[in-house]
Amino acid sequence: MTPASGAGVLPPTDFERTLRLLKALADATRLRLLGILSTQERSVEELAALLELRAPTVSHHLGVLRSLGLVTMTREGNIHHYRLNHEVLRAIGRELSRLDEVAARETEGREDAWERKVLSDFLDGLRLKEIPARRKKRQVILEWLASKFTPGAVYREAEVNETLKAHHPDFATLRRELVMSGFLEREEGLYRRPEGTRPR
Repeated sequence: MTPASGAGVLPPTDFERTLRLLKALADATRLRLLGILSTQERSVEELAALLELRAPTVSHHLGVLRSLGLVTMTREGNIHHYRLNHEVLRAIGRELSRLDEVAARETEGREDAWERKVLSDFLDGLRLKEIPARRKKRQVILEWLASKFTPGAVYREAEVNETLKAHHPDFATLRRELVMSGFLEREEGLYRRPEGTRPR
């Protein structure tokens, strides 16, 4: 048998590919085809007989599965033989187990853009126009304020107040919010920004 061109090539892993795979597998005929091919290689004619479908219909579904790398095809004269691509099937399993990572990659850029917009809306230069009422927006502002303190350095309360006062007159509220949100730590009247907080 002669391998068809492109057979067995593992397509790139990304969110759009996962979506296409899930759509392709949301079809009873394609799932049945994969089940039959999981045991042995079959020709289009054999698959059509087993599924009691017309050969062109089976060929269409096999074409969809092959375009996603789920099955491979070999030719023997005029007969096309298909088999399950176990490598790709295992890769799909790994991919589905990492959907949280895929989603994170998709949303990371959008999240950064949203945070930049929040900063643009609430800042006038280095002055804070107002303290956001919504918690998520307030967290963005607090993280920006926390970046004004060096990680690991220790500050007296008066120093913290002076730094915050340069950005908004209600420094007491901002200081309290920074501590409550974990951006600053307070111990015996001294303040410290924890290591590892993200700079802005």
